[in-house]
Amino acid sequence: MKLLKIFFLLFPLSGFGLITNIPGREVTELCGRWQIIVDPYDNGYYDYQMRPHTKEGYFANRMPQDKTERIEYRFSPDHTLEVPGDWNTQMEKLFYYEGTIWYKKDFDAPSEKGRFFLYFEGVNYLCDVYLNGEWIGRHVGGFTPFQFEVTDRLRDKGNFLVLRVNNTRIPEGVPGLNTDWWNYGGITRRVLLVHVPETFIEEYFIQLAKDSFYKIQGWVRLNGPEKKQTVRIEIPELKIFQAVCTDNEGTAHFSFSAKPRLWSPENPKLYRVILRTQTDRVEEKIGFRTISATEDEILLNGKPIFLKGICIHEEAPFRGGRASRPEEARILLGWAKELGCNFVRLAHYPHNEWMVRVADEMGLLVWSEIPVYWTIHFENPHTYANAENQLVENITRDKNRASIILWSLANETPVTPERNQFLKRLAEKARSLDPTRLITAASDKSSSDGLTYLISDPICEFLDVIGVNEYIGWYDGLPEKCDRVSWKRAYRKPVIVSEFGGGALYGVHGDSLTRWSEEFQENVYRHQIAMLERMEFLRGVTPWILMDFRSPRRPLYGIQDGWNRKGVISNFGEKKKAFFVLQEWYRHR
Repeated sequence: MKLLKIFFLLFPLSGFGLITNIPGREVTELCGRWQIIVDPYDNGYYDYQMRPHTKEGYFANRMPQDKTERIEYRFSPDHTLEVPGDWNTQMEKLFYYEGTIWYKKDFDAPSEKGRFFLYFEGVNYLCDVYLNGEWIGRHVGGFTPFQFEVTDRLRDKGNFLVLRVNNTRIPEGVPGLNTDWWNYGGITRRVLLVHVPETFIEEYFIQLAKDSFYKIQGWVRLNGPEKKQTVRIEIPELKIFQAVCTDNEGTAHFSFSAKPRLWSPENPKLYRVILRTQTDRVEEKIGFRTISATEDEILLNGKPIFLKGICIHEEAPFRGGRASRPEEARILLGWAKELGCNFVRLAHYPHNEWMVRVADEMGLLVWSEIPVYWTIHFENPHTYANAENQLVENITRDKNRASIILWSLANETPVTPERNQFLKRLAEKARSLDPTRLITAASDKSSSDGLTYLISDPICEFLDVIGVNEYIGWYDGLPEKCDRVSWKRAYRKPVIVSEFGGGALYGVHGDSLTRWSEEFQENVYRHQIAMLERMEFLRGVTPWILMDFRSPRRPLYGIQDGWNRKGVISNFGEKKKAFFVLQEWYRHR
C-alpha cells in the first residue's frame, strides 16, 4: 500500500496532451464560489484502514434519502472558497493549512454538439478530479495546466464537479519539502470547460526557424476521427496563405519564407496568425524573433543584448496570495518596465499564462523555470518523471510565446552525480521539444578562495547560458566585500547573475550598515553594480526580487513577519531606495 500511495502521489496520471491556445477557444468558465469541505485526515478519500474509498467518498456528493440514513459530510453553499484563489488568504483558519480540501461546483453543460474538455490552469499540488461521482483522473504539480476529456460523461443538466486538492509537501515532490515561498494551496488558476469540434486543431508550434530571419516553420496536430485534412495557415499582415496536408496521425510539418518585423523589447510586434481546417479554426497573436548564444554573447535577432532583468514571484500585489489575474500581471510587469527592465525571471515555477502573454505585449524577455529547487530526490525515478512532466506541460503551453527565450531546469541544486544526470536528461528533453530556445539553470557560485569566485558547476556543460546566484554583501560579508571580489568561469558560455540583493523593510531607515534598512539594501546594490560591471563575461542580471513575497522561512518579528523582504518594491507597491539605484543603472547600461 505504501509503494502504491507513493506512486499515485508522484506520477502524473492525466493521460492526455494539452490543447494549445486555450484563450483562443470557446470556453465556459467554472469559476466563482465553490463549496468546500476541509479534510485534514483525508477521510473523504480513505477509510479508517487507509484504503481508498470506491463509492462512499466525498466525491460521491451523497445526500440522505430519508431521516434514518447516516451521512457524515455535506457540501454547503454557506462554506465556500473563490476560484481561482488560494485557500490560505481566503480563510484565516487555513492560513498555515497543508492537507486536503474538497471542492464542488454544480453546472449545466452547453447545448452545442462536439467534444468537451475540462481544463485546469493550475491546482496546487495533488488533484483528483471527479465528475458526477466518477473519478476521471489525477494530476501532480501546482503550476502547470492539465485537462481531461469529458464528452461522454456530461449531463445536459445537473453536473457536479468535485476536486480533491492536497498541498502537503512531500520529500519526493517537485518541489520537495523545503522552499523559500509560500505553499499556497487550492485551485489557484481558472477551471474551464473547453468546447471543440469532433476533429480539432489540438496543438501547433509556429516560430522562426533557428538562426533564420526569413523562414517560419513548425507543425500542427489534429485530434479526432478525421485526421487527414488540409490545414491552412494564414498571417494576413505578411500576406501568407499556406496549406499543408496532415498524415494518418493528424500531423503536418511546414516551412515557408516570410519577412516579419522581428519582435524585440523595443518593438514587440505580434502578428495575427490563423489556422483553419474543414472542421476547426483557431487564432492568436504570435511574435517572431531569434535567440542564440555564442561563447561570449546572447544574441537576440542576431545582435548582442545585455539582459536587464528582475526576478518575480507569483505573489499578488497589494492583496497578497497567489497572483492569477491579468490585471496583476500588468501591474507586476509594468513595475519591471518602469524599473528599466527588458527581461524578467519568473521564479521558481511556471507562472500563470497571463504573465507570459502580457510579456509578449509589453516586450519583456522571459526566463521560464520549473520547480526543481534546492534538494529534491534526484535518485528517484518517479521524482524525475514528475519534473519532466512539468517541463513538458510548461513548454507545451508556452512554446509560441516570443517573450520566452530561456527554459530553466533548476535553481540552486546540490552537485551530485545523480543530480547531474537528472538535469542532463531534462536538458535533452527540453531541446527535443523546442530547439529554438536556450537552456539555462541557476547555480550557486561554485567555489571560492575567499575573494576569487569560480563558476564551475558541472551542469554548465549541458546549458547554453549559465545562471549563477550570489549574495555577496548580504549572506556573504558586508557590501564593501564586492569591491575586492573577482570572478572566473570554467565554461566558455555567457553568464547571467540570476540572483543578488538584500533585505529591507520599506520605511525603515538607518545608516548604510544598519541591517533591514533601506539604506543597507541600497548600499548592497551600489557595491554589487560596481562589481558586476567588472565581470567581462556578464550578459545579464536578474536581482532578487521585484516585490516582497510571503515565505514561512522568514519569521523575524517586526521586520519580516512571514515575508521575504528582498523586494525593491514592498508588497503594497512602495518603492524602496534600491529600486532607484537599479533604475538609474539600467537607464545608462
